[in-house]
Amino acid sequence: MDVSISITAYPAGAGAAPDDLTALGRAADECGLHTVWATDHLIQADPTASPTDPMLEAYSVLSFLAAVTGRVRLGAMVSPVTFRPPAMLIKIVTTLDVLSGGRAWLGLGAGYQQEEAAALGLRLPPAGVRFEELEDTLRLADRMWRGDPAAFHGSRTDLERPLCHPPPVSRPRPPILVGGMGERHTLRLVAEHADACNLFDIPDGGATIRRKLAVLRRHCETAGRDYDEIIKTVSTALADGESAGEFAARCATLRSYGIDHVVVITRGRPFTPADVELLAAGTRV
Repeated sequence: MDVSISITAYPAGAGAAPDDLTALGRAADECGLHTVWATDHLIQADPTASPTDPMLEAYSVLSFLAAVTGRVRLGAMVSPVTFRPPAMLIKIVTTLDVLSGGRAWLGLGAGYQQEEAAALGLRLPPAGVRFEELEDTLRLADRMWRGDPAAFHGSRTDLERPLCHPPPVSRPRPPILVGGMGERHTLRLVAEHADACNLFDIPDGGATIRRKLAVLRRHCETAGRDYDEIIKTVSTALADGESAGEFAARCATLRSYGIDHVVVITRGRPFTPADVELLAAGTRV
């Protein structure tokens, strides 16, 4: 099973961030983690933290990590499509892919944070509009990364000439992850456009995950897509005092539900290199 980390918290002192991120990225590189994700919020969104706790902009963090790592993949978990114009977001991820030597993900979601949008003047249209924008962005990414400059007309997006030069280094393109568990829209878009889904670790003995994956399988059948080629990821929190053996047992349980890739977060504190070493040890148990 692949194991990644998702950065949801940063050190309180601004001066500590560069050193801490460098140490964390290099630990992830050396310990063999799959990806370092950065949560794409502008205000701290961890329910166990304060909105005034530190939060760094995701793509600035990922660009920094690209410069201090050489192997681990990099992506946002996940970018709300309302934060940036679609072509701008695709260009940002393309640039990350080029500068990292082909290690970028495009992580996308419809967005949901009402308080964040209101606080910072961000767009947050009704859910139906957001899902139309999400589908437009997925279709546009495919077009731009195939090098097709013809005019693009989506439900909410119109571009006269969607150029993308230089193209991404990843072949055939950077992998795309869609986050969320909505059965009507989100999982359909995964089946039709994405390489990976991201679900949540609900403590119900796997009932929710199994149900969501069954829905995804049905959407794949409708779309004519091979269900097995989609990477099934789950976000889960590292428990205080959790051992490598306990983490390994948890991964085995998640695998039994149909999960391929575990994305680990922390609650109320930043990740440390010691956490990364513990997760890596868990993959070897």
